[in-house]
Amino acid sequence: MSPTEPQSVIVIGGGFAGLASAGLLAAAGHRVTLLEQGEHLGGRAGRLHRGGFSFDTGPSWYLMPEVFEHWFGLMGTSVQRELDLVELETSYRTFFEGQPPVDLSPQTAAATFESLEPGAGSRLRDYLAQSSGNYQLALEHFLYDDFARPGNLAKGSILRRLPQLLPLLLRSLHDHGAARFQDPRLRQLLGYPAVFLGSSPRRTPALYHLMSHLDLVEGVRYPRGGFSALVDAMARTAEAAGVLLVTRARVTELSTDGADGAVSAVQWIDEHNDTHRSPAQIVVGAADLHHLEHQLLPPARRTRSKRQWNRADPGPSAVLLCLGIKGKLPQLEHHNLFFTRDWDENFSRIDSGRPLQAETSIYACMPSATDDTVAPEGHENLFVLIPAPAAPSWGRGGADGTGDTMVEQVAEAAIDQVARWAGIDDLRQRIVVRQSFGPADFAQNFGAWQGGALGLAHTLGQSAFLRPGIRNPKVPGLYYAGSSVRPGIGIPMCLISAELVAKAVAGVSAPGPLPLPVPAGEPS
Repeated sequence: MSPTEPQSVIVIGGGFAGLASAGLLAAAGHRVTLLEQGEHLGGRAGRLHRGGFSFDTGPSWYLMPEVFEHWFGLMGTSVQRELDLVELETSYRTFFEGQPPVDLSPQTAAATFESLEPGAGSRLRDYLAQSSGNYQLALEHFLYDDFARPGNLAKGSILRRLPQLLPLLLRSLHDHGAARFQDPRLRQLLGYPAVFLGSSPRRTPALYHLMSHLDLVEGVRYPRGGFSALVDAMARTAEAAGVLLVTRARVTELSTDGADGAVSAVQWIDEHNDTHRSPAQIVVGAADLHHLEHQLLPPARRTRSKRQWNRADPGPSAVLLCLGIKGKLPQLEHHNLFFTRDWDENFSRIDSGRPLQAETSIYACMPSATDDTVAPEGHENLFVLIPAPAAPSWGRGGADGTGDTMVEQVAEAAIDQVARWAGIDDLRQRIVVRQSFGPADFAQNFGAWQGGALGLAHTLGQSAFLRPGIRNPKVPGLYYAGSSVRPGIGIPMCLISAELVAKAVAGVSAPGPLPLPVPAGEPS
């Protein structure tokens, strides 16, 4: 990273983007303070401890391992040193409505596709070869570029592939898969990554077929101790670099000075309700973008108008359910997907804000299948996520079924559906811990716009250079990181957004990741 004069930096938000930004800027020599309004660091990657169970209440898929390794490498350490990482033998189990479940892994994917549709195995290999090539292209030229210099897109390696890339931007992920596979189950397996992007297969550009490279080529990993262990490792690493981490610190005002309106200070309230004013030459807003701009900036200083936000797609919200189960559940794997037959109707209800049907698409994570530290002996830890409309009016969750009516109705239906589809007849009777969360929890706990669970949806109009940028051109010294800005949704994307901020502060405009530091004693 290019050397710059040390400056005072305030990072707002202690999720993955905030921790990553704070760490990189401290490693570059800046004086960094991170302010997190919650009791714990991690943001949407929350944690819940009840009855001997340790639940992750947010992200649970460890994908793009090279991005994590790169961040820890920039910080002078490694994933191997900081995490106990386990590679899952079965990436995930998929339950199809009215059909037997299917297990997927990189080793078995082609044979599984072939068993469901003759000839699909070889077509999958071709599909994955293309997705892997585009994934590498994205890493080298797109993901680590804030698009501040359009000339970066005029590289020969990109121009040569434009005839292949443009059709992938103009057609949907659904159509891209449907052109190659007839079995609806195969189309769903290749289309479901759109949910990770806060969208649906028919509204997501086909270029995101590169997501299939992650689970069907690289495979899925898991950090022992859960994603809370990842948060703790990043916090530990950032502190070692000199970051001051402050929790229960609610930011109330962003001060600007001078004719250009550059940032000058951040005002915040601590857990004792005392007010502080911290001078800052650089501020990194790593909380929800809408919250940052509309709560901390006057209209003239915002990058997006109220009208633009009204036209934007917030992506889905979710009803979350943490269940402690007595006894084991051999019917489930670590990751489990439940797909309804009427896929389009399911997404339509989420997009339009209508109530979900009794049976809907569900994701269930059972980390106790891999990690014996997250549940008491002889019990299972089950986290259920039901994609739902971005509608805070649905309300909040609660302990033991005490959440708001709509949230608990969805939770009840999900318990019955998992039990019925997976053949666990006594699932409900074996629940010993239950905690739900609803769209209003995302809005109130994280300031999430419209109660969205992930960030702005990755539709064509909200992807790549059309997604909000990492700089506020109206407020010099103010940068943004996180899932609502470039490059987008997901923990790896949040880490990359942090690196984009670090590059911008250092004046680095070249695309691609920063070079790793040279170990002491080795030639540079």
